[in-house]
Amino acid sequence: MSMRRKTAIVGIGATPYYRRGRSAPRTLNELVGTAILAAIADAGLQIEDVDGFAYYGGGFDTPYLCEMLGIPEVRFTAGLTGSGGGSAGAIGLASAAVIAGLAETVVCVGGMQQTAQRYGTITSAYAPDPENAFFLPAGLVGPGHMFALLARRHMHLYGTTRDHFAEVAISNRINALTHPDATIQKPLAREDYFAAPLLADPHCLFDFCLENDGAIAAIVTSAERARDLRRKPVSILASTHGGEREWGRSLYWMNMSDDLFASSGHRSVARRLYADAGLGPQDIDCAQIYDHFTSQVIMQLEDYGFCEIGEGGPFVASGAIRREGGSLPINTDGGQLSCGYIWGMTHIREAVEQIRGTAANQIDGVETALVTGGPSNVPVSGLILAAA
Repeated sequence: MSMRRKTAIVGIGATPYYRRGRSAPRTLNELVGTAILAAIADAGLQIEDVDGFAYYGGGFDTPYLCEMLGIPEVRFTAGLTGSGGGSAGAIGLASAAVIAGLAETVVCVGGMQQTAQRYGTITSAYAPDPENAFFLPAGLVGPGHMFALLARRHMHLYGTTRDHFAEVAISNRINALTHPDATIQKPLAREDYFAAPLLADPHCLFDFCLENDGAIAAIVTSAERARDLRRKPVSILASTHGGEREWGRSLYWMNMSDDLFASSGHRSVARRLYADAGLGPQDIDCAQIYDHFTSQVIMQLEDYGFCEIGEGGPFVASGAIRREGGSLPINTDGGQLSCGYIWGMTHIREAVEQIRGTAANQIDGVETALVTGGPSNVPVSGLILAAA
């Protein structure tokens, strides 16, 4: 059963994007609660209206949030797997709950606070076991090292270059320069990119996303109810979540065929997403692409059909992803590379604001927006939003 236009996002709330570890002494629950209250106010609702939560990762505790915020009763609470890979899919989970009549007003929230553990070195914190004994001795101590292997394979197979990665980083940075909430607002020249240290060859400093603290919440309700609320509703056309088993072996296990190893793992998700939405890549006005690494942006552009497989490098080099003059503006707030990294929720916020017409870097005539979640491993997710 299609969810097309049956539900809508009616509220968005966010904390500031703190640099890693600088949100203290505020707790993660305080950050999340602040974002939820802001989203409720944005929608013109009351906290008592909330009766559901849809999570992805994060480990948030529904009873704690109910007690802290004064929510009298919840009828639905569930979470997706996939860490940042579930960010776009969590909106679909909320939508499914509303369509099924399990809840009326569902909160999707993502938040992070990196005081105890940097996400950039998360694999080094894993307890030793037979599985990670395979990769830790090789020095693969963080996601950047894992994805560097995929990037290098894409370069080998298709002739992708670091110039192509640089274009993604520079394009995002240009957008961040004019966004008031961006963490980094310093210009990035091509020579700056190539002067930066390699952290995991071929990834240099500017190929890695930021490490932020903060929280963002979105409110999902029925399309009928959305029409009577404060904000212009943003329709949910489709949301898909999952992926192919074989691509899951690209991280940690490194045992798969070339074409899937040098990809973002989104191909099956993208096919189902477009079919459910009744749209194709040619119908997307802007895209908020999960940019934990520049190389994965290029691979997602291929997997979502904006160019042929292996042509992602030339596609970005053509200027296609630029906000000014590009055929497919992406990450119009600066993305996770330059604006803020809240595990994919910044992209949902930006897509909603673009469709509302309230974005800091507003593009004329945005009717549809693609949001991707992950890849961090299987599962990954996709989301298409549209003007109501």
